[in-house]
Amino acid sequence: MPTSDRQEFKIQGLDCADEVAVLKREVGPVAGGEDRLAFDILNARMIVNAGPDEVAPEKVVAAVARTGMRAEPWREDQVGDKGLDFWARRGRTILTTASGAASGVGVTLHVAGGWAAKPGVAAGAFYLLAMIAGLWLVLPKAWVALKRLRPDMNLLMVVAVTGAVVIGEWAEAATVASLFALSLELEAWSVGRVRRAVAALFDLAPPTARVLTSGGVERDVPVKDVAVGAVLVVRPGERVPLDGKVNKGSGHVNQAPITGESVPAPKRPGDDVFAGTVNGEGVLEVTVTRAANDTTLARIVRMVGESQSRRAASERWVDRFAAAYTPAVMALAVAVALVPPLLGGGWWEWVYRALVLLVIACPCALVISTPVSIVAALTAAARNGVLVKGGMFIELPATLKAVAVDKTGTLTEGRPAVVEVVPLNGHDEAELLERAAGLEARSEHPLARAVIEYAKAKGVNVTTAEDLRAVPGKGAVGRWQGREFWAGSPRYMAERGQETDDVRRRLDAMTGAGRSVIVVGNEQHVCGLIALADAVRPAAKDAIRELKGLGVVRVVMLTGDNEATARAVGKDAGVDEVRAGLLPEEKVAAVEALVAEFGSVAMVGDGVNDAPALARASLGVAMGAAGTDAAIETADVALMSDDLGKLPWLIRHSRRTMRVIRQNVAFSLAVKLVFVTLTFAGYSSLWAAIAADTGASLLVIFNGLRLLKAGSRPGKNG
Repeated sequence: MPTSDRQEFKIQGLDCADEVAVLKREVGPVAGGEDRLAFDILNARMIVNAGPDEVAPEKVVAAVARTGMRAEPWREDQVGDKGLDFWARRGRTILTTASGAASGVGVTLHVAGGWAAKPGVAAGAFYLLAMIAGLWLVLPKAWVALKRLRPDMNLLMVVAVTGAVVIGEWAEAATVASLFALSLELEAWSVGRVRRAVAALFDLAPPTARVLTSGGVERDVPVKDVAVGAVLVVRPGERVPLDGKVNKGSGHVNQAPITGESVPAPKRPGDDVFAGTVNGEGVLEVTVTRAANDTTLARIVRMVGESQSRRAASERWVDRFAAAYTPAVMALAVAVALVPPLLGGGWWEWVYRALVLLVIACPCALVISTPVSIVAALTAAARNGVLVKGGMFIELPATLKAVAVDKTGTLTEGRPAVVEVVPLNGHDEAELLERAAGLEARSEHPLARAVIEYAKAKGVNVTTAEDLRAVPGKGAVGRWQGREFWAGSPRYMAERGQETDDVRRRLDAMTGAGRSVIVVGNEQHVCGLIALADAVRPAAKDAIRELKGLGVVRVVMLTGDNEATARAVGKDAGVDEVRAGLLPEEKVAAVEALVAEFGSVAMVGDGVNDAPALARASLGVAMGAAGTDAAIETADVALMSDDLGKLPWLIRHSRRTMRVIRQNVAFSLAVKLVFVTLTFAGYSSLWAAIAADTGASLLVIFNGLRLLKAGSRPGKNG
């Protein structure tokens, strides 16, 4: 979608890093430099960071056409394979099949006419057809590489096939063309599989929403036409069409497509719901909070696509290696073809060996080994509720040595909860909770709501006190069966003159542990104390323990809260160090100190005040579902389930990804080395060379695609 300083195009034929390199060489000069181009391979999208007034769209389209690919303006409905015409989706497969079939027929006719003889006219025609079909999509890219004097694997293959024809090896030339086309088809298939996996995320949201009109009538409306603030009706078993807040109804919603949570989340009025999640029992009325193109699901799909422009270090290394490797191989092949014959060797024999060298040295398997693994890893992470914003950030978690975490909303729930009930003077817990909840029944204060929730969870019948009245800033007073009860702050208790040494001692212990306290009493004495705190998330302790088990040396809690509260939470969560009372700039300084000491450091947070620290860390991790937009946009990773346990999962996933990449690179180079040695020894052939290269491509593709199966169960990827 063009803007004043940005244009986007759908590129038919964009499947891998090789096409990206070709587009950079041809479109780069038109756009004002290669650095102005960005690519989203998953959605076959090219981004030109220049407005139409600066770079004419027609010139971009013409430059793309010179590469044999086709460009058209990007539309938002073109995610994945959407928007591609039949030839763009099936053309490569048709040509590859035609090339293979023609090559097979040619060999059959050749054998029938006597294999030792030159192929007849019919066999030659089928061989020629096999070569044309196999190289049809390669020739424009090879021509661009030749014009720019930057040889790539497309040029290597064209030279090898042409050379084989020149020396009369038509059968081998046709086979090389067919198998190379098959190798590229496998590459396109692997990217297509990942592309479809991402597009499937986008398809989770239904195309229409059931809108409740002001007159109480329900009508189906396309989601793109639903305005923010509209009220939707979501029935049991239906998918939520847009992000919103529940304003009526309750039940459980399966949020696994967005957050990766395996257990449906309870929903009641005031709770957020996400597009693409599945309503369980109960009818929900939902007020829309985000337009269709801005839902959490849409942002996930968009960010996964854009992550392709943030390339991993291993991808950049492979690109640099291939850029130097390919010209070196061509130079070596020329030397092999010329030097031995000049020293007395046979010309045709050494030219043939040079062609074999070109084929086996083609970096196809090596070039594809890393991008397929990275894209599969990014997609698997998104499926598990972990949004990683680029290849460079899928590699970083594997190296983490220290983790800094915010307290409120990250280690803790971000809202108070009852943690201790202390009945006094002959009262029991149920009576104390009944009195406190009844006195707080009309209050909207977070502490009051926490007490009411706790009382209900304990099975206490909550009834509002009689003659209930608020004491502003202090508490509330009411009556039960003619007796007056009150609930309020310790200061209100002191004002009533009901403080005793025992009560004061208990209060000091609670407040010293960082807890807020509600005191409940009657006309005669204090009936009991209810302590509340921002509870540590249930998964936080296990997550921190897992992080240490994975080799993280130090886990530090950074918070602006007071020392007592921070230390109580830190002790409960099991962190190594607590730094309290920090301003946002002091959090940044703390993260910088950790980076200086440990090198690779993650910062986990959810608030606006965490954004600077997230940006400064080696890896910024936002608690995504409840986190602020500022934190999510600044972070490199978003944990969509607000589950800190996903961070150890990400570290294991990152390490598995790195193992797969190393396996692929090592295997690709080993195959090259073996066949180069056999070539110089005279024991290889064009058939064996291209078969080995295609086989290597197939193996690294399937090895990389294993990452799509990454599960969320702890330890599964370890």
